[in-house]
Amino acid sequence: MVDTLKSKRLSGIGEYYFSRKLRDIEVLNSQGENVLNLGIGSPDLPPPHTVRETLVKGFDESNYHQYQSYKGIPDLRSAFAKWYSSYFDVSLDPDHEVLPLIGSKEGIIHISMSLLDEGDQALIPNPGYPAYSSATTLAGGEAIHYSLNEANNYHPDFKELEAMDLSKVKLMWVNYPHMPTGSDGTDELFERLIAFSRKHQIVVINDNPYGFILTEKQRSLLQQRDNNDLILELNSLSKSHNMAGWRVGVLAGNADLIQVVLSFKSNVDSGQFKPVMRSAIAALEVGNEWYGELNDEYRIRKKLAKEVVDLIGCSSRSEEVGMFIWAKIPETFSDGETYADYLLEKYRIFIPPGSVFGSEGKSFVRLSLCSSQEMWQEVIKRIKKKQA
Repeated sequence: MVDTLKSKRLSGIGEYYFSRKLRDIEVLNSQGENVLNLGIGSPDLPPPHTVRETLVKGFDESNYHQYQSYKGIPDLRSAFAKWYSSYFDVSLDPDHEVLPLIGSKEGIIHISMSLLDEGDQALIPNPGYPAYSSATTLAGGEAIHYSLNEANNYHPDFKELEAMDLSKVKLMWVNYPHMPTGSDGTDELFERLIAFSRKHQIVVINDNPYGFILTEKQRSLLQQRDNNDLILELNSLSKSHNMAGWRVGVLAGNADLIQVVLSFKSNVDSGQFKPVMRSAIAALEVGNEWYGELNDEYRIRKKLAKEVVDLIGCSSRSEEVGMFIWAKIPETFSDGETYADYLLEKYRIFIPPGSVFGSEGKSFVRLSLCSSQEMWQEVIKRIKKKQA
């Protein structure tokens, strides 16, 4: 009965892989197994202490319990603009080029629903974040995947793109620093993306939540754009400030496009909780010391993760940025899903297969750095014991 009631827009959209796999892990743990999960990209570290202090103080502010503006409070928009100016060298008008979001994942669906009609196409990276494809489908559009590979540093092949029929393409999703491969963006890449957008009048959106994690410098697709360019960028405090559960993101860029997205967003939510917005401002005001300490921890974890990669017979690149390791599986295994099941069965460790992120990830697995040093050391100890 329920199947007959389900909307057609959900056709082809199944339950998120991690949701299904976590249920399997729960069953194993209920049976006394201690499965070590190295797959979920949710930071385990706390936010800056000023963020937590500001949240508590926010409960004494007047009108904290009331509906807030769909555009967020002015102070938050200004704080995002200052953050972009300080770290990305990007000038933004906080009243027209900055739109706070309830997490950047919300922005992906808002952009898709605001700009795509049935029959429109969106270019989606393969491998890439699955939400780009699902949001396109939910909006009635068609996902057209473009391949990323190691030979091209997981950057788009523009010759391949130009050879495609782009007549129905309205959006292009990019994500640098890239998840899951850890490839960073470059000034040259962003120049070519903007030129591609101008030539074909395609909206290009860079999803940029990993810009502070193990990167040498912060880059933004907005750095080289003109105000009338069809360029947008999503950002988030989830990874840069360990605030994944707080749901604070931002959409920045072309003012006219942001107004279109706001037209949709204002019909979906009623603004964010005011103390959370105040806390987000505190997060955006932390100094370089915060990012330095955060990356000191991730460097240690990355070293331990690389040891795990070696122990299980995988290989990975040395120049990854962000909070994931993209590891190629041993040639003795046909695909990442088979290999992930093997690791779960033999070592009781969970590492998701790269195929979750697209067909180009078939021969890979993705390790997340969002686990403590102690867990990584336990994983190493467990593997070595099993291999002895």
